[in-house]
Amino acid sequence: MREQLNNNPMAQLGVVAVLLVAGAILFITMMGGGESESAGEAEVTAPGAEATLGAPAEGAEVSASALEAVPPPTVQPPEEVIDSWKSGATVALLFVRNGGVDDRLVRETTESLSRFAGVVSFVVPADDLARYSAITGGVGVERVPALLVLTPKDVAKGTPTASVRYGFQSQQAVAQAIVDARYKGPTLDYHP
Repeated sequence: MREQLNNNPMAQLGVVAVLLVAGAILFITMMGGGESESAGEAEVTAPGAEATLGAPAEGAEVSASALEAVPPPTVQPPEEVIDSWKSGATVALLFVRNGGVDDRLVRETTESLSRFAGVVSFVVPADDLARYSAITGGVGVERVPALLVLTPKDVAKGTPTASVRYGFQSQQAVAQAIVDARYKGPTLDYHP
């Protein structure tokens, strides 16, 4: 067969033609023909990392089909997390991947939260992230390590809100996340 391909120009032309047809078919199927997004796919873009839990971030664009196609999360986070928030504590959830260098460093830094009164922290393996989808969905947790801080119930006025920070966090950054979550004063909109 190999000798026939090397010596016969007609066989070579046939192989090249078959490869061109296969490449054209592959190219057309990969391009998708310019069709719009299917009803099963949802595109959510959130400009900020702070949002009301269970809802998209403020200013997020959600297509109508996304609201119909994506059922509300049915998995509830562990009761101790819910009970801690209901008691008025500031809840800090640290999502880590076992074995990551930065995860170990963030975990060590997050242990400094014990000096704050009224802060309850939980270290959650990345494998259990789906159990927290009711919380993580609103802020769009995309990767680990992620430090998610829930605003206390009295500050949030009954509506759970959270902020998320990614990667290694210094002790000062973790402390600032707690202070920010507890802030009750006025806020100003930023318009560049």
